[in-house]
Amino acid sequence: MKKSGGIKIVIIGAILAALVIGYYFHLANKTQKQQEEVVESTQVQTALMRDLDKNYPPTPKEVIKYFNEITMCFYNEKYTDDELVQLAEKIQGIYDAELVANKSQEQYIEDLKNDIVEMKSNDRSVSSYQMPASTDVEFFSEDGNSCARLYCTYSIRQGTDMLQSRLVFILRQDENKRWKILGWDLDV
Repeated sequence: MKKSGGIKIVIIGAILAALVIGYYFHLANKTQKQQEEVVESTQVQTALMRDLDKNYPPTPKEVIKYFNEITMCFYNEKYTDDELVQLAEKIQGIYDAELVANKSQEQYIEDLKNDIVEMKSNDRSVSSYQMPASTDVEFFSEDGNSCARLYCTYSIRQGTDMLQSRLVFILRQDENKRWKILGWDLDV
């Protein structure tokens, strides 16, 4: 009788130990799968996840940084046509209303697609960009508006060659004190 009671305790103990070990491995694999899912987020998805209503870039430099993140997506990443339209809408969210009013949404998308096709057909991609130091942002007033000017240098890969391009950006604060891109041009 004592022997069978001892065997039952050992068997129950082994079953409980197996359940604890199995539960531990289940939790470990579940955590690992969740971490893998987070890692799989693409640059395009990251750019699209930003909620500009709640998380608008606070400085001219941060606005240009977000502009560059989306630009890198346009020219370097893979995306669907729907994602391209969403990226275009996101980037227009940091444009000044005056800049957005220059083209209809359809014309903007068409011009953007043509520019992307041209870059890719010439075997070009934006390799990297260099942002200025915060102290290199020039603030000024024009027509009663707060404005900012800053320069950004781009490294563009064409085949095996590297080209440098420097753009000057002009930003203007809107009525909500958000910095918006008014325009840009090549700095020559």
